[in-house]
Amino acid sequence: MVSLWNTASLMGLFGVGLGAYGAHGLTKRVKDPHLLKSWSTASYYLMFHAAALMAISLHPKYSQRWSAPLIATGCTMFSGSIFGLVLLPKHFASIRRVLGPVTPLGGLTMMAGWATMLV
Repeated sequence: MVSLWNTASLMGLFGVGLGAYGAHGLTKRVKDPHLLKSWSTASYYLMFHAAALMAISLHPKYSQRWSAPLIATGCTMFSGSIFGLVLLPKHFASIRRVLGPVTPLGGLTMMAGWATMLV
């Protein structure tokens, strides 16, 4: 079983790598500034939530709740769908239609994770 710490570490690894790619390599492939900004947002959320998951993993009360799985799943859905939408060519319309709704569902899932820490 993968630990929460390892999950957070993996998210941080991908956040740094994909953020660097967005800043240095993606501009050769994507010219639309809106898509580049979306990529940057997805990388930011991935990094921020990786750090949050590391903190949650150290807390005995919250590491045993639904908070961490909801945040990790939501962040993966949110950021992952944005990365996919930016990278997929426009002619993959059917896949893009599926990924589109995943982004807000991922955001809601992250919010649910944060909300579970209130109770």
